Amino acid sequence: MEAAGRLAAIVTQNTDGLHQDSGSTHVIELHGSGRMVQCLECGSREARADVQRRLDTEMPPHCRSCGSIFLKPTVVLFGEPMPAAALNEAFELARQTDVMLVVGSSLVVYPAAEVPLLAVQSGALMIVVNAEPTPFDRFAEVVIHGRSGEVLPEIGRLISG
Repeated sequence: MEAAGRLAAIVTQNTDGLHQDSGSTHVIELHGSGRMVQCLECGSREARADVQRRLDTEMPPHCRSCGSIFLKPTVVLFGEPMPAAALNEAFELARQTDVMLVVGSSLVVYPAAEVPLLAVQSGALMIVVNAEPTPFDRFAEVVIHGRSGEVLPEIGRLISG
């Protein structure tokens, strides 16, 4: 959908980087990324894979910039705020979109659930694809209860057809 110019961005709560692996280029990770590590002392970031490679010779691993041992994956843990830049970008895209496609979300985790709600309040149409009903189904133009791996390829075919 992105390659066809039908998708402006993916806003995700996932932290695994699989959207990028699938070829998506504009991915907004509301809960951070498990693929990056940040030093809690100096703030520098490094690929988690690079830190993992050093574990055989360096335990605990140290920050390459300041030497600190206080490294943490850049995922948002319980009680931590979501990255403000990601949240602001998601809200801005929601205000501008014509159609919000919500896939595989229960729409009960806030503030992430506010993104599609803001899109609807700003005049967008919403399509919900989820295995179970969501509290926002009533705001959607289309609700498809099904598995995303089965539904999305069909939506892609219809859009490009």
